[in-house]
Amino acid sequence: MSKIWKKTENKILIILLLFSISIGLWNNFRQLWMQDNGLAPTEISKILSFGTLFCVVCILIFSKYIKLDKIKKFISLALLIKIINLIILFFINNTALNTLINLSIIIDIIIERLIIISIYPLIVTIKKSNNLYSKRKLVEYTGRDLGVLIGGFIIGKTIFGILFNYNLCLLISIIFSIISLIILVNVKIQNIETKTSKENIFKYVFTNKFRLMYIIYYLIGQIAYSTALGLKMLTLTNYLNFSDSAATKYFLAVGILADIIGIICLKKFQPKSDYITISIKFGIRFIGYSLAFLSNNIIVVICAMTWSLLISTSYENVTDAPYINSITNDKQLAYTNLRYMVGSLGESIGTFLCGLMYAQGLKYMFGLSAIFMLLQLTLAYILIYQRKKLKI
Repeated sequence: MSKIWKKTENKILIILLLFSISIGLWNNFRQLWMQDNGLAPTEISKILSFGTLFCVVCILIFSKYIKLDKIKKFISLALLIKIINLIILFFINNTALNTLINLSIIIDIIIERLIIISIYPLIVTIKKSNNLYSKRKLVEYTGRDLGVLIGGFIIGKTIFGILFNYNLCLLISIIFSIISLIILVNVKIQNIETKTSKENIFKYVFTNKFRLMYIIYYLIGQIAYSTALGLKMLTLTNYLNFSDSAATKYFLAVGILADIIGIICLKKFQPKSDYITISIKFGIRFIGYSLAFLSNNIIVVICAMTWSLLISTSYENVTDAPYINSITNDKQLAYTNLRYMVGSLGESIGTFLCGLMYAQGLKYMFGLSAIFMLLQLTLAYILIYQRKKLKI
């Protein structure tokens, strides 16, 4: 443990792990917590969509005023705000203060996103590699799965005379966030690169066909994923008749397997051809979603969801890392901010569409997602061809 703690990037990953546990525990039950507070699925989708949409504006402000040498202070402040906001949510549970609940949920989504986007630029100033990018993503996913594990173990159970409901899961999530904040405050961040590019990041990206195509590909990918799985907990509990405990165990089992697959793919089974990688990750997902739409069969739907979740953490050192690491360090923070702005916009659009399709029928969520996935696949293949041509 002492060897791990000596490296600054590992300290940051440990903080990310604890924060991700908090996210996994709370986000797993957030939709059900909101439903318990009288919100319908379509209302929930709109609130989540608005939250991710407002992230675009907040990230734009963040990119203008926060520099690399200020990231640690920013993350610390953001964590403190998130903790206070979650405490407010804890105390207004079942109070019918829906306006305040909606506002707090939107703030929570925004702050969570701002913290997550700050992690990798901070790591990059210390060390940059495709494997480290995948490691960072795996730590985040693993932490979320551990959060789901904790929730699945305690939800609905009485321990020491205390019945653990969604609100108590929120309280435990707050505790993990507090621990991550305490560690972050006491970690000394060194070797921070304070030099940033004066070139406008929008001009840098949008005047280059290769970088622009990746941004469009990322936008379409976020729309495709969120259109099918933006309300996945409500889909399992309301449409597929899973209990909250069974749904949690399902997400936990799939999440753990996804992490294992991600690690194996990173270490052992990386295909020699990036075209094969893309076909494995997204091609099979497209086929599954298409079959879910055409058959409208519950088993096919569950299989399509399962594959999508299983492969979610795999091959990111091929699907994203080369494009991100091709950006020079002086533009890394601005580019990461732009990428997350685009991702938030895509997630917002996808979640909104998911809510509309949810009201029409389960198969339409996957059918519409499959259309976006076809476009995503096309762009992915073109990007690989261009990347090899540019020797990136």
